Amino acid sequence: MNVLKNHYNGKTVLLTGHTGFKGSWLAEWLLSLGANVVGVGLDPIDEPSLFEQLQLKDRLEHHILDIRDSEKLTQLVRAVQPDMVFHLAAQALVRYSYDHPLETFATNVMGTAHILDALRQIDGACEVVIVTTDKCYENRERPEPYSEDDPMGGHDPYSASKGAAELVVASYRRSFFNPADYGKSHRIAIATARAGNVIGGGDWAVDRIVPDCMRTLALGDPISVRNPSATRPWQHVLDPLGGYLQLALKLAQAETETDRVALFSGYNFGPDPSANRPVRDLVEQVLKSWPGEWIDQSDPNALHEAGLLNLSIEKAARLLDWSPVWDFETAIEQTVLWYRNVSEESSCALEFTRRQITEYSKRINHEI
Repeated sequence: MNVLKNHYNGKTVLLTGHTGFKGSWLAEWLLSLGANVVGVGLDPIDEPSLFEQLQLKDRLEHHILDIRDSEKLTQLVRAVQPDMVFHLAAQALVRYSYDHPLETFATNVMGTAHILDALRQIDGACEVVIVTTDKCYENRERPEPYSEDDPMGGHDPYSASKGAAELVVASYRRSFFNPADYGKSHRIAIATARAGNVIGGGDWAVDRIVPDCMRTLALGDPISVRNPSATRPWQHVLDPLGGYLQLALKLAQAETETDRVALFSGYNFGPDPSANRPVRDLVEQVLKSWPGEWIDQSDPNALHEAGLLNLSIEKAARLLDWSPVWDFETAIEQTVLWYRNVSEESSCALEFTRRQITEYSKRINHEI
């Protein structure tokens, strides 16, 4: 049985951040499942952008709207009355957050609060997945993985804003969307999703290691690596997105108060522990699929970035029956394959993206 397609086909899904990298991949996957996608976001800032490469503007209900505008956002949510919400809109760059801290906090904290408050205008049942990040945890630079019960925190403005967003969600869930009151005063099911370092084709952001590698290799130049020893939980974009889709499905299937109390909560969607690798390993694996070289550009005076960051995914496996599908080597191979194919023929971005979604879906027995 194609469980995902049966659940999403014909449903109205509000997707914030649909013009971004992860949002574009999720929009394409939802469209393939037969969902009616309503996108809310800003104009793409990257050139090229995956959103434009996938021609999504003409294939979904497209709204340019800043989530910092509470009034307009509430009006849209009230008009759409979505069956599901995936909130991905964010200022998502650590180093950018040092230069623009107020923008980062306004978007990531208040933008999330605006989404949650707008949900109070929904009359029917709605499953809501608020996407934050693995960097929402208070990082102790420890080798042990972080679990969902570890405290929120954050050194840089980006990480702190995502930790704060998690607290905002928890507050709204307790105050307005308590699982114990589901079916009585509301029918809103809310969970948060914390992914690792996501890679995949179509990420054109500046100051991210994989797109920086792809741009540099296309020019035939050596890759400059500023923090080769930093360890991250690398994963292909389809792994956490598959987790988000599975999470919303499980929220809808919760039948008892005990189930709802357990499910309406936060989840880590990280890779297999073997994919927790230093940046050096990532770059060297990239070079196996696209030959070139890299140089160490470590700067002892650089802005602070986490050195160690691992996630425990036991909860998602236990409650959602979710686990990562593509291992470290496969994730990088598929990512580089996307860029190399699209660099040779830019018009094939949509076809190749669909192909990878189909291949991944077959691995999880949810053939599209």
